Amino acid sequence: MSLDITIQLGDEDLDHFIEAMQRAQAKAGDLTPKAIVDAASKLLVDVPRTKVPHFIKDRLDNLDQMIQLVLDDGYGLPEEDRKRVLSCLAYFADPNDIIPDSVPVIGFLDDAIMIELCVRELKPELDAYGDFVLYRSQEAARRGVDPASLKTERVEWLETRRLEAHEGMRRRRRDGYGAGSNWAPTLFRAR
Repeated sequence: MSLDITIQLGDEDLDHFIEAMQRAQAKAGDLTPKAIVDAASKLLVDVPRTKVPHFIKDRLDNLDQMIQLVLDDGYGLPEEDRKRVLSCLAYFADPNDIIPDSVPVIGFLDDAIMIELCVRELKPELDAYGDFVLYRSQEAARRGVDPASLKTERVEWLETRRLEAHEGMRRRRRDGYGAGSNWAPTLFRAR
């Protein structure tokens, strides 16, 4: 038997998490980016060793994506965005988070909630990175190589997406001029 539980966080609840994040960021101020990433990565190792609900395990994929976003040299995350992601990961570098991880069943609940809040904060970065990873995987398949060995760079991905956008624009224009319509451009006709 499973049970669905919905948690609604009010403004005061969110303020509590924001304050916890700010405390963690202040503590992490002296840590190197590698130390922050290593501490957040430790959570990915520690959680599977304990019995935790699936809704917590499901959120760990998002944490892993945030970590990979920082570590992926091929993606080349701009420094400003890198700092934003690292500031989100700082919470997971703090051993004194809201609920001690040693508390059975709910010890990682605060981590799962914070992951959800970070995902909302970093949605544009995570969506773009997800598209990049998909592009790299498709390129590897097209070339018949392992995605890990493919040295795809962010600029290649961006150029490919730019060309795709232009081709889509041309296709929509072509389809709009044709498709049984008598309309054709008159004002801006190319000669």
